[in-house]
Amino acid sequence: MSSQLNRRSFVTAAASVAGAAVMAPLLSACGDGSHQKTGTNTKTGLKAALPAYVPSTPVKPDIPSVSGGGNGAATDPGFLRYPADQVATVSGVPGKGGSYTAVTPLWGTVPTPGNSFYTAMNKALGVDLTIKPADGNNYNTIVPTMTAARRLPDWIQLPGWWNNNFNTGELAGTQIADLTPYLSGDKIKKYPNLAALPTGAWQTCAWGDKIYGIPCYSTNFPLAGAIFHRRDVLEAKGITAGQVRSADDMWSLGKELTDAKRGVWAFDDVWTYLSLFWGVPDRWKLEDGKLVHKYEMPEFMEAMDWHYRLAKSGFMHPDALAGNNANANTRFYSGKTLIGGGGLGAWNLADYQAGTAADKNYRRGSFDVFAADGKSTPSIFLGPSTSMISYLNKRLKPAQIEELLSVANYLAAPYGSREYTMVNFGVEGVHYTLENGVPTATKDGQKFVQATTYPFLASPTSVTSNQGADVVTKDYTGWAAANVKYGYKPLFWGLNLSMPQSMAQAAAAQSVEDTMKDCYHGKRKVSDVQAAISSWKASSGDRLKRWMTENVLDKVGTGQ
Repeated sequence: MSSQLNRRSFVTAAASVAGAAVMAPLLSACGDGSHQKTGTNTKTGLKAALPAYVPSTPVKPDIPSVSGGGNGAATDPGFLRYPADQVATVSGVPGKGGSYTAVTPLWGTVPTPGNSFYTAMNKALGVDLTIKPADGNNYNTIVPTMTAARRLPDWIQLPGWWNNNFNTGELAGTQIADLTPYLSGDKIKKYPNLAALPTGAWQTCAWGDKIYGIPCYSTNFPLAGAIFHRRDVLEAKGITAGQVRSADDMWSLGKELTDAKRGVWAFDDVWTYLSLFWGVPDRWKLEDGKLVHKYEMPEFMEAMDWHYRLAKSGFMHPDALAGNNANANTRFYSGKTLIGGGGLGAWNLADYQAGTAADKNYRRGSFDVFAADGKSTPSIFLGPSTSMISYLNKRLKPAQIEELLSVANYLAAPYGSREYTMVNFGVEGVHYTLENGVPTATKDGQKFVQATTYPFLASPTSVTSNQGADVVTKDYTGWAAANVKYGYKPLFWGLNLSMPQSMAQAAAAQSVEDTMKDCYHGKRKVSDVQAAISSWKASSGDRLKRWMTENVLDKVGTGQ
């Protein structure tokens, strides 16, 4: 069974909601008042607020992390087996008997309140913490109702991709607590497991040079996703991923793999992730000291043109062209499509189990990052180190905040530790049993222990582990090690921005995005996209660029 062992395991459940969350800037709309401040961090102010980083490795991985060099990225370490010696990283019970409420999004069945796992966790944490999971599919409408009534729980998860919906920048300091006095600099050393979280993850928790959030599921190699392929099928044809080094190579491969008469098409949807191989940034680029939006870049239009021609080539599955993404995995598992784009959450144990159930030879692979022209140095932008962030209520007293930070320190215990095992699997013999050294859920564990309850309040830095499918862990970590050097921090990396509603809408550029989608599905022409961009620039795009220049670039710099 899937043992909830890494950051990527929950992503598939949330993917339909989050989409390419890592590709979106961290924006928060705050009304159209002309005097609204951006809430953006300054370089010196942020440096003073950020917690010290104190790495901790009480459990040695089987596959060590690999550094990306000067880009600050590093791969998640890999574990081929669950650690037998469960090291304790917290002495005693962290809590002091306080009573609190917590709300997290849940994509799945909500466990029964007061169940045996919740009871055991309260005993381990030393608090009476009432967990109230809310429907993840409607979370973006549930939370604003709470904030409007000023009825936030004591502890809440606010995913970064919904900062705009939640007005997170405005909640900072008004409804959610400033944690800077407790966590900045060396103060975080009181909470060693929190101190071991990446600095980049803490940066995503900062608004206006203050730390407000606690990062969950953080990583030092945050990519939007990858271009996957059926490695087993390609290798049976004598094709390896390394042979594809340009867009022309990809086109030739698509032609070779497609056999419509047999019901096989090379491609499913690939635009979201393959377009990045043209050097397209997440949003902005700096040229001669001035902001250039990705829509204005010739590389963007080149990528658009290639994908339009792909839609017309006959190499793409008809259901993908129709925008039917719900069955994309089924097409991939059955070999109806052989190449598709997706978030890295797709590459895990559950995928391996589903794939091999459909085809015993199933093996997911990914193409290395390449430059579309086949000549330039490959590059791909890094997203924020986490998009999952929890916050404490401002009405809490200092002693209560300290108590909950001690609880967070317990929840952030590293993979394989005694605390991690409790948080992710529950009580041995009740919620899980060890089968070949792997914590395996009992019926009560399946019902009550959810990956998106306590770990959505605080979690350790992610690892790669797929117990029972070593090939998946080896394949993923091998791919990550080969590609980590291509990552770069884009303009305004990790900066949280509070912006007027009109600017947030301009940044979303929905009319352009809709036209783009029609174009890479072959329903509209590239000239239609160009027209949509011209209209967007005239109506709001140029104003957005001025706003970003005056309020962010000129005041706080690039964030790199």
